[in-house]
Amino acid sequence: MEQEERETGTEKTDGEILLIRPREPGGRENSRLLKALREGLAGVRLQEVTEVSQLEAMTDESGRLAPEGWTGKHLALFAIDLGEYGVNLEYTRLLGWLRSHPKSLEGWTGGVTADADSDLYTKSAARELVFTANRAGCAFVGRPLVEGTKTLSNFAIVASNLGTDLYGAYVESIKLLVKEMAKSQEPDKERKRELLVLHASSHKSSNTYAVWQGVKQYLTDISITEIGLRNGTLADCSGCPYKMCLHFGERGSCFYGGVMVENVYPAVKKADGILLLAPNYNDALSANLTAFINRLTALFRTTRFYDKKLFGIVVSGYSGSDLIAEQMIAALNMNKTFYLPGHFAMLETANHPGEAMKLPRIEERMRQYAKRIQNNL
Repeated sequence: MEQEERETGTEKTDGEILLIRPREPGGRENSRLLKALREGLAGVRLQEVTEVSQLEAMTDESGRLAPEGWTGKHLALFAIDLGEYGVNLEYTRLLGWLRSHPKSLEGWTGGVTADADSDLYTKSAARELVFTANRAGCAFVGRPLVEGTKTLSNFAIVASNLGTDLYGAYVESIKLLVKEMAKSQEPDKERKRELLVLHASSHKSSNTYAVWQGVKQYLTDISITEIGLRNGTLADCSGCPYKMCLHFGERGSCFYGGVMVENVYPAVKKADGILLLAPNYNDALSANLTAFINRLTALFRTTRFYDKKLFGIVVSGYSGSDLIAEQMIAALNMNKTFYLPGHFAMLETANHPGEAMKLPRIEERMRQYAKRIQNNL
């Protein structure tokens, strides 16, 4: 793409966008993705990189990405061409580079466009990318993903709402994503901030809850509400018809009532951020936390969460904390619009009760994670 400011009627962003579009040197170009980006980013000043070596050249001595002559906010749009089979070797190199440069995207806010000649791979690749870039410090706005599947049929409802065709909805979604990225603001630290903590853990034996208690001791000037979702107190969503769900959602309620309506919905509305305590159960979120996410749909019908931050503490017995963190990203950031601060999750590995609090340097990691919550809430 041409690296110049495109003068159109499109609302401009504050400064520039770094377009990171990994492409194998000499490889084929994705004409649909290029066209959608050209139209969706019209009026935006861009710096574009297509190879990891270009990012390396932009990195300063501290390991942070610092493009020469950059102005305004640090905004990065990742545009990934996944082809027919979900493979892009330069994208794989990008993942490796981000994982080996854990401070490279500190202070950046991101979004993702993933395009494939298939109805598969876009979401899984984007979820992995957001997790990896977030570990490198990149924040992501709510709903940070625009997917271009083979048929673009995923835009059917958006196209109907906007009165356009599927491709037009694709382009408009890119425009809306860029505007949302440009709107991101620093948290208001002059007022008392509210953090909602949700868990389904046993206080006595849970490593995850023990780590939270360690983090909590370092949090100051934050009002904390903890809600436990245990022992059958939370029924899962049963999939009411859309109009019924909307009817109850407009009243801040849900057909199935219970702790979700009485305690969780009001707490979510009030909170500036939510923190999930998520032990790894069978490489998945626990049933009760999954039920919370599903039941949140009724409230989501009428309330968006772009201004609410998402945090998570994950403890795995052996491995797989990344899988749990990616589930949170997909369900709550990509779907339910929660804002994802940089380094949103604290990930630990501990099996036996009490083992987490004996891990090397655990106290320092808890202190640092509390500082991240404090700075981002």
